[in-house]
Amino acid sequence: MKILMTGFEPFGGETMNPAYEALKLLPENIAGAKIIRLQVPTAFSRCAPAVEEALLACRPDAVICVGQAGGRTCVTVERVAINLADAGLPDNLGAQPVDEPIRADGPAAYFSTLPVRAIVKNIREHGIPCQLSCSAGTYVCNCLMYELLHRSALFYPHIRAGFLHVPFAQEQAVDKPGGTPSASLATIARALELAAEAVVKAPRDDLQEKKGLIC
Repeated sequence: MKILMTGFEPFGGETMNPAYEALKLLPENIAGAKIIRLQVPTAFSRCAPAVEEALLACRPDAVICVGQAGGRTCVTVERVAINLADAGLPDNLGAQPVDEPIRADGPAAYFSTLPVRAIVKNIREHGIPCQLSCSAGTYVCNCLMYELLHRSALFYPHIRAGFLHVPFAQEQAVDKPGGTPSASLATIARALELAAEAVVKAPRDDLQEKKGLIC
């Protein structure tokens, strides 16, 4: 089994992105699955093509995309991506869409096809806070999740795919207001390792039988 795990480059004035920095700490194999890492541009127009190129080159069985969600208090497993791009700040190429569909011909939303509850359960059972989330936002993270699930539904139905958000790394919180939530990169990496483990071990659930589609 092969799992492609992606993390974004820094954005919004940050000098690091804990999503990809944590991926760099993962072992080469998790629960018997080969882990393939990919850094993705934080850009609406480039994130999905970068991942699709990796899909064609690596032919993974599952894709776990990871993004930074500054302000969230723990790792969150996304359940749904919506067909909306609405950026509160420009992406790394200066694009700032407002109230635009990601796919004019696409459905309103897609469910994750990862075993989301199994992921949350596995992470929590190892002492790391984790929650389900029903909003991947409307920035590049949501765009990538939606595009990935759209392509998967049309061309790669065998691939399980979805998205996890992680909080700021502790290094990022040093110069932020007191009380800003953060976690160590080691903790974030461990959570991502446990997420991959759950994907390997969990059977396909009801969401996958629906092929991730919300009408």
